[in-house]
Amino acid sequence: MKHMNSEVKEERTSNKKRIDLFLVPIVLIAAFLNLFKIWTDEYANAYYTAAVKSMLQSFHNFFYASFDPGGYVTIDKPPVVFWIQTISAKIFGFHGWSVILPQALAGIGSVLLLYVLVKRTFGVWAGRFAALAMALTPIVPAVSRTNNIDSMLVFTLLVATWMLFRAVRTAKFGWVLAAFAMIGVAFNMKMLQAYMVLPAFYVFYVVATKITWKKKIAFLTTATALMLAVSVSWAVVVDSTSADKRPYMGSSQTNSVLELAFGYNGINRLTGNTSVTGSSHKQPAQAQQQTASSETKQTSNSNAESSQSSNQSKSSSSQKMQAPDGGNQNGMFNTGNPGPFRLFQKGLSDQISWLLPFVIFSIVGLFAGVKFKGPYTAKQKESLFWLAWLLPVAVFFSIAGFFHQYYLIMLAPPIAAFAGAGAVALWSMYKQHNGWKSWLLPSGILTTAALQVYIMSPYVSSIGVAPIAGVGALGVILALVLAIRKERKNSVTNYLGVAAMVVLLAMPAYWAMTPIIYGGNSMLPAAGPDSSSGMGGPPSTATNSKQSGFNGMQPPGSSGSNSSSNNQMQPPSGSSNGGQMQMPGGSYNNGQMQPPSGSSNSGQMPGGSSENNGKMQMPSSSSSKLSSSKRKSGGMNAEVNTKLLNYLTKNNTGEKYLFATTDSTSAAPYIIKTGKPVMAMGGFSGSDPILTVSKLKSMIKKGEVKYFYLSGMGKGGQSDVITWIKENSKEIPSSKWQSTSSSSQQGPSGNGTLYEITLK
Repeated sequence: MKHMNSEVKEERTSNKKRIDLFLVPIVLIAAFLNLFKIWTDEYANAYYTAAVKSMLQSFHNFFYASFDPGGYVTIDKPPVVFWIQTISAKIFGFHGWSVILPQALAGIGSVLLLYVLVKRTFGVWAGRFAALAMALTPIVPAVSRTNNIDSMLVFTLLVATWMLFRAVRTAKFGWVLAAFAMIGVAFNMKMLQAYMVLPAFYVFYVVATKITWKKKIAFLTTATALMLAVSVSWAVVVDSTSADKRPYMGSSQTNSVLELAFGYNGINRLTGNTSVTGSSHKQPAQAQQQTASSETKQTSNSNAESSQSSNQSKSSSSQKMQAPDGGNQNGMFNTGNPGPFRLFQKGLSDQISWLLPFVIFSIVGLFAGVKFKGPYTAKQKESLFWLAWLLPVAVFFSIAGFFHQYYLIMLAPPIAAFAGAGAVALWSMYKQHNGWKSWLLPSGILTTAALQVYIMSPYVSSIGVAPIAGVGALGVILALVLAIRKERKNSVTNYLGVAAMVVLLAMPAYWAMTPIIYGGNSMLPAAGPDSSSGMGGPPSTATNSKQSGFNGMQPPGSSGSNSSSNNQMQPPSGSSNGGQMQMPGGSYNNGQMQPPSGSSNSGQMPGGSSENNGKMQMPSSSSSKLSSSKRKSGGMNAEVNTKLLNYLTKNNTGEKYLFATTDSTSAAPYIIKTGKPVMAMGGFSGSDPILTVSKLKSMIKKGEVKYFYLSGMGKGGQSDVITWIKENSKEIPSSKWQSTSSSSQQGPSGNGTLYEITLK
């Protein structure tokens, strides 16, 4: 700490071609958090893993990012990250870890990039602290340990940032073009989310470059045009290709990439309006682990199914659902309720906000004395860049109608940068007795420790009282001692400063390790003692012998049951149907949740129990620790019903598709297992209007498909097709294909019916 004030000497030293020995353990920590035990995740996010399996089979599937080997429908994201995953699988073989590896390396790379970006201007100690803060931000390793896109997206945006900073230092226009082109590449990873950093890029370039306004406008206009061209390049090619020569664009309603970019993956994320065909109200875009937008019961269902739904509605009085913390104040997917303090609410704060109070005090210190008209120092200019990244993204997540917890990784770079730069700046002000500014350091330590106590308090049953009390007590003591010793200059004070930073990073470090300790969830990654559930909220008190989360859902024909407590779960606030959360294939009666049709578990919550009067049971946090066996955490029923697979394989007479089903969750495990085409008729959620009755008839007559597995899920946009299938098919007795084992043989998601259709 005593060397922090010698920034000039530090920068000269850091610019020499030698390894920073302090950086080595930071990188090793990041490598451990991002890589350790990723080989235990066999399926990862099965939806995306199935796409990689399909993309390995042909260039056609590779280019379009086809979900299935038959090229029927694409995944719901652009292809760049999945191109990288496919190349990784090609090199190392197709495994869960090989599709996760690129994201894990990107997480480590982001730590290194942040070190480089912060060190050059703020000093080597600032770079070290920023890199460590990035490595220990819980949501960073939680996401990087999966095959979701966001870790690679952040890495790409940090590469673009490095290019922009170089453009300003060298005054070379080529680097400006490269920086904005890289944002265009990021757009082809996760569409409009990549554009969240644009305010920072524009503001920084305008403020930091010493050229005329005419040149600034011309350069930024040209760079923006290039960015847009790169952004839409793949979309233009796809949308210009005849629909019969490419897969359907998954999760779009018009078979268009641009509609997907600006609708489902764009404005709808802000408004929360993810309604789809067959639905007249707003719905969440991905229902917990399985659907992008679950559908209400269709009036065109068969009479028998309607009768069954009615009977379920009558018995639903004992099937109320309650949020993990006993209420619904945490909002959908534990993303809290919109408002200015949303990032401090449960479910979000423990993913990203551990250092936010310290960051706020750092911002005050870094901008203290800045005049609007300048001139600005290099530190002030780059601080403005990170602030222009932090604020718009924080505002978006504070008001957005729909997002997942792991999207918060977008906030990690500016928070870590301010934590590193602020630690050095506030320490310097403290040591120099710089008036009111000297109080920023102890104040930042005190308030940050207080917030961390608040964040941990709901988890007292999981982590105990000791760490909570320890952080609170040490934070108060260190802040008070630093305040008292403000006038003294000796080594003791330096050690106190180091101790304070260790205390503030201790619990984020533990939280960052929870996906390793307790197991992670590859579909909805989140950190915390309940990280394997994907809920990202305080743990429930239920007990369950199965792994928590939706992975424990009973397979078709399962006779197993689990014991649990009487926890009930209520629909999260902000969901459709007046705050009711609709499960796939479910229905409602007076705000009470109905189980999916065809379920034999009498309203059982996935991973829960069918006992206790049919009440929905929450999975146990105590059951989430990893066993020595491989995890299959790719979503509901991410395993294969071997008996069903054997039946379909034996009775296949040359059909292109092994079978057809309503949604991707049912299809993905079979694609991963066999590499054979399985048709997800309605795309990811089962709601895409891909298939018509006439098209299906044509496919059956051509001998492309004859078996259909229907589970009562994902009917939006295809209810006519499902009705026609039921009316024109032969039902296959369940004894021929349905497993009676409750252990390892699982079929498509939920209990359903297998049909066969043969047309002449």
